[in-house]
Amino acid sequence: MGPLTFKALRLLADGHFHSGAEIARRLERSRAAVSGTLKGASELGVEVFSVPGKGYRLAQPVEFLDAHAIVSRLGPAASRVRLTLLDEVDSTSTRLAAAAQAGAPSGACVVAEWQRAGRGRRGRSWQAGLGASLTFSLLWRFDQGPGHLAGLSLAVAVAVARALERAGVPGVGVKWPNDLVHDWKKLGGILVETSGEMLGPTAAVVGVGLNYRLGEALSRRIDQPFTDVASCGATLPSRNALLAGLLVELVAALEGFARGGFAAFRDDWKARHAYAGRRVTVLAGGEPAREAQVVDVAEDGALVVSAEGGTSRLTSAEISLRPA
Repeated sequence: MGPLTFKALRLLADGHFHSGAEIARRLERSRAAVSGTLKGASELGVEVFSVPGKGYRLAQPVEFLDAHAIVSRLGPAASRVRLTLLDEVDSTSTRLAAAAQAGAPSGACVVAEWQRAGRGRRGRSWQAGLGASLTFSLLWRFDQGPGHLAGLSLAVAVAVARALERAGVPGVGVKWPNDLVHDWKKLGGILVETSGEMLGPTAAVVGVGLNYRLGEALSRRIDQPFTDVASCGATLPSRNALLAGLLVELVAALEGFARGGFAAFRDDWKARHAYAGRRVTVLAGGEPAREAQVVDVAEDGALVVSAEGGTSRLTSAEISLRPA
């Protein structure tokens, strides 16, 4: 997707009609070029109406991200975050991992309006659209080795849930090991990737994808029960304010995790645990699916389940709710 498409969509962001002639004049392009570039908007999950005599209009307004609006809301955390805003990227985590290898400092953050190849856990793709999602990655450097970072994705989930609650989104739950849910529908996901020496230090790239306001076009691409921020709260928070709130909570959580590990977040995580005490199907590695009951989460972030063979700890697995 080229820069011209994003420039044109910014002119349409208010949701009002704008004539092709006006857009062409402001972009210093021909009307044919404007028409052609707006045809690609559907790839971004954006619907553009074209009405003869009136011009172009978005199906719904889009709030583009603004670095000043975000940084001005960070408070003391502003000194810990180095923000980079991009219109498009293959994956914020891929881009930030490369920057980490090149020596990017702790607190480097890459945010994208649109990802061409957003990544979820186990190689899955993450569906996101322009103005419909928040997708970003935050680099954090730890003195400890990767083995000491067990439960980091769970601590991040607590931070994201706190930020959503502060933004007026109640009832956010966490699903082990890396999802945020509302009424058992997926609201967001977390991907933590680490690299470093066995004894430290470690670079952790914390990727967060959050459904903000999904339109019909994007909703058709998602193959599991889902929801978005717009459907969960009484008032939809600003994307810029919400992203700032997320970064504030994440900075505090990552600093706290460096001091005390997941144990400091365990009670908060359990209080939001959507699957606590429920029957689930467990898929672990290449093993056959099995039924179990969720019992607890350990201080190192392992999920404790009970089955016919007794109690066991899961450190890497997929779980899904069994039908009631």
